Amino acid sequence: MKKLNRIFLVASLALLVSCQDGAAKKITNANPVNTTQASQPAVKTDSPVMSFDKTTHDFGTIKEGEKVTTKFSFTNTGKSDLIIVDARGSCGCTVPEYPKNTPIKPGDTQTITVSFDSSNKPGVQQKSVTLSANTASGREMLRIKANVTPDPAKQKLRDAQSR
Repeated sequence: MKKLNRIFLVASLALLVSCQDGAAKKITNANPVNTTQASQPAVKTDSPVMSFDKTTHDFGTIKEGEKVTTKFSFTNTGKSDLIIVDARGSCGCTVPEYPKNTPIKPGDTQTITVSFDSSNKPGVQQKSVTLSANTASGREMLRIKANVTPDPAKQKLRDAQSR
């Protein structure tokens, strides 16, 4: 049994040592690593690009139960048609309206309307909308925030339940 354990240990070490050389040998003077490019994804030059007028919106202080909306305007500054296939809010209280599966030509401007329902959401709220599109990254992010002042009657009930 001891011989079998030693053989397994030696084989494991040999495998471990041999695997470490492979990655290092691939980097040569003819193929140097550019650390600035290595951390960034390759950008397709013909991809559509979503250029937003803003990517965050602060509603400020609102009352609990208020429903507020904002618009995010964007332009396709890329070289091909932009198609948004999906937009999802981080919770059910955040609902986006967007031009779904509609080709947006280069140079065209569209809007995404985001609604936020502050019912039962007292305190500081930060929500996001994730867009799935045919851009180089495939995803774009919009953010909203609000400071929701609690409804006094609802807060009284919450306080009573927490005791």
